Amino acid sequence: MSNLKKVVFATLLLGLVGMGVFAYFVYTSIFVPNTAFDNEKAHVYITTGSDFDTLMNDLEPLLLDPESFKRVAKRKAYTQNIKSGHYELIKGMNNNEIINALRSRNVPINIKYNNQERLEDLAGALARQMEPDSLAFLEAITDEAFLKDAGFSRESALGMYLPNTYEVYWNTSATGFRDKMKQEYERFWNENRLAKLKQVGLSKNEAISLAAIVQKETAKVDEKPRVAGVYLNRLRVGMLLQADPTVIYAKKRSEQNFDQVIKRVLYKDLEIDSPYNTYKYAGIPPGPIAMPDISSINAVLNAEKHDFFYFVADVTNFGYHKFAKNLSQHNRNKAEYVRWLSKQGVQR
Repeated sequence: MSNLKKVVFATLLLGLVGMGVFAYFVYTSIFVPNTAFDNEKAHVYITTGSDFDTLMNDLEPLLLDPESFKRVAKRKAYTQNIKSGHYELIKGMNNNEIINALRSRNVPINIKYNNQERLEDLAGALARQMEPDSLAFLEAITDEAFLKDAGFSRESALGMYLPNTYEVYWNTSATGFRDKMKQEYERFWNENRLAKLKQVGLSKNEAISLAAIVQKETAKVDEKPRVAGVYLNRLRVGMLLQADPTVIYAKKRSEQNFDQVIKRVLYKDLEIDSPYNTYKYAGIPPGPIAMPDISSINAVLNAEKHDFFYFVADVTNFGYHKFAKNLSQHNRNKAEYVRWLSKQGVQR
């Protein structure tokens, strides 16, 4: 073999080896699985404004070979195009699949909230599930211009947030979430519910505020329409609502202590000067004392028609209440309940 042929052959051989090495590099960098977690999925949360280095701090524990991921990310121009959101990595994904998922597959999350007593509590519950912090949420849901436009006050604003499970993007802004909840609220008040609202003679805010009282009075869904009927009867004849849960709320609010647990309302509590104290002020409070379940709102809209004006906890059927049509009957039921409380040693 001539020297020229040897040189050509050697060159071709080196070229093939180089191509093989390059092909191996491409294959191992792009197409070989590069996940290091055992679960079927791993969740990645990228905050707004994150750069590639910040992302890698979260990703490295999830990758078998972080360096190969970095190389592919640079080749695919992902390092300068980080997008915030919630992303899912599937076990066995390769670098190419991981980058494609992080680039364009922001996955919605399900959030839920219930039983909040204040807007501050709601803001905290949302911040624990989404990217914006509690201050951002509180500023959004108490924005005066928004409240005025939506027909709410600071006192009634909690009523716009109906307890349920909602699908949202984790990085949705606080104002974006608020606007979505306004749409959900408007969707809730369909023609059927609006017709029933007209029948009971309440505004939407009044119905929700009354539903919050019903919510606090009973956890039994089948009893809620009967309890709602009692309060509607009292409103109809101009009687004070005299709802103990409103006194408890008024006490917490006046003392700015919503962590206290109050199991028994005392006579001195009935003198608290607050528009939420329905023993002193007529009508429905200016806003909900808690976030009512939809079952409680529906109970107000579908209240049981009866002649009961009073009720007290039934100590023979816990969770339910004894109802009375007149004060003398109620006082007998109440005396039984007070004796039971004293026997249990419940002072406050």
